[in-house]
Amino acid sequence: MQYLRSLLFTAYLMLSACVFGLVMALLFFVPYRWEFALARAWARAVLWMLARLCGLRYVVEGAEHLPPGNHIAMSNHTSAWETVAFFVLLPTQVWVLKRELLWLPFVGWGLKLLKPIAIDRGAGHRAAGQVVEQGRARLDDGLWIVIFPEGTRVMPGQQRKYGASGAMLAIASGHQIVPIAHDAGEFWPRRGLLKRPGLIRVMIGPAIDPTGKEPRALTEEVRTSIESQSAKIAAERRN
Repeated sequence: MQYLRSLLFTAYLMLSACVFGLVMALLFFVPYRWEFALARAWARAVLWMLARLCGLRYVVEGAEHLPPGNHIAMSNHTSAWETVAFFVLLPTQVWVLKRELLWLPFVGWGLKLLKPIAIDRGAGHRAAGQVVEQGRARLDDGLWIVIFPEGTRVMPGQQRKYGASGAMLAIASGHQIVPIAHDAGEFWPRRGLLKRPGLIRVMIGPAIDPTGKEPRALTEEVRTSIESQSAKIAAERRN
C-alpha cells in the first residue's frame, strides 16, 4: 500500500511541477516576490499531499537561529524533499543550481523565473566567481541564497567534498552563513519510488560570521556544523 501511495504522490508531484512551470512562464511579467509566493504556495501543496498520501511530515528546530535580514543558507543534500521544502522553510530566496535544470520543459521555465544562479559545475573557478558576482547582486536585492555545497544529492551517512563558493560569497558580501541539516534522505531516498512514513527533522544551526576568515576554514566550519547536526539527528532517531 505504501508503494501505491508513493506512486500516486510521485504522479502528483510531476504533474503539479509541470503546471507550476507553465503558470510561472505565463506570469513572467509580475514582480519577483509574487513569483516566489506562487512557488511557495506550490511547495506547501506538495508537502500537504506528501503528508496525506505518504504519512511523511516534518518538524523544524532552531528557527530562532535565523538572523534578521537576508543571508546565505547552506544545507546537506540527501533527497528531493529539500528542493521543495526550502521554499516554505526560508524567506524569499534564490538558489545556486546546475544550469542543466533550466533546460527541462515546463519545470525549467519556472526555475528560470526564480532568478537562480545557474552554474556549469565543470567550470571550476569561473563557476565560483559566478556565484560570488551574482550572489552579491541577489543579496543586495534583499534575497536569501540557498546553496547545497556538496553539489549533488548524497546518500545519508556518505560524505562528499564541500564546494567553497558559499564561503567565498559570504566573505565577499559580509553576509552570514546559516547551516541547516536534515534527515530527509532516510524517508525519501535519492533513488527509488518509496516514500517512507515518518517525521523529517530539520535543524537550523547558529549563524556563522565570515568576518576575518578565509574560504577553506569557513567551509570547514560550515561542514562541521552541518555534519554534527546530522549526526545528532541520526543518533536520536536510532534511540
